[in-house]
Amino acid sequence: MWGKWIGCRVPVASRERFGSGQRAWAAIGDAEGLVGQVGGWDGERGHARIMGLWSGSESYGRFMRERHDEVFALTGQEGSFTAVETAAGENVLDLAGETADLPGALAGAELLRVADCRVLPGRAEHFLAVQRRVWGPGMAAAGGMRAGVVIRLAPDRYLVTTLWSSRAAHDRYRTEHFPALHARAGLPEDLRSTTGHLIPLERDWSVVADVSAGAGTG
Repeated sequence: MWGKWIGCRVPVASRERFGSGQRAWAAIGDAEGLVGQVGGWDGERGHARIMGLWSGSESYGRFMRERHDEVFALTGQEGSFTAVETAAGENVLDLAGETADLPGALAGAELLRVADCRVLPGRAEHFLAVQRRVWGPGMAAAGGMRAGVVIRLAPDRYLVTTLWSSRAAHDRYRTEHFPALHARAGLPEDLRSTTGHLIPLERDWSVVADVSAGAGTG
């Protein structure tokens, strides 16, 4: 699986136009290899954040070459943001939750939590092992975590991405489970820095893959 992480700085005066354009991305629901796309406002930083998931780099690359620019032109979003950052990479770890499959988790989630982690040299293997043994099971046991993935954007950069059923479920996890998991994880040994994003999802920004059109098969 392949993930794309997008951040757009959107002035307050342009948010309505940007949001209207984001809804127009529903047109890519029939794209071959699309798993799904979600997004919302990262209120603390004044950004729009979008996470797209594809079955692999080939389907993602084909979409970027053949359809992306055409769809973007139709959205009317050009000029509605002052800066954009994008990064893409391979899914290196699935985090099991309450939903059996990732498309279902994307469709029903209300909150996206992303930890943008910069890993110290030589610590990537241990970092992933801790995600597998400590964080993944711990979040699943908390209740409300629908599913998650860990995307490698660079040798030293990983996105730990989880989808939650509600803000209340994530708040309960942070209060009742996170402190003990943090103590077990030994984060200072692995990480140079971490930037957290907590994004209430705009439901009408979600793009659900049209399976009948061959999407999600890559």
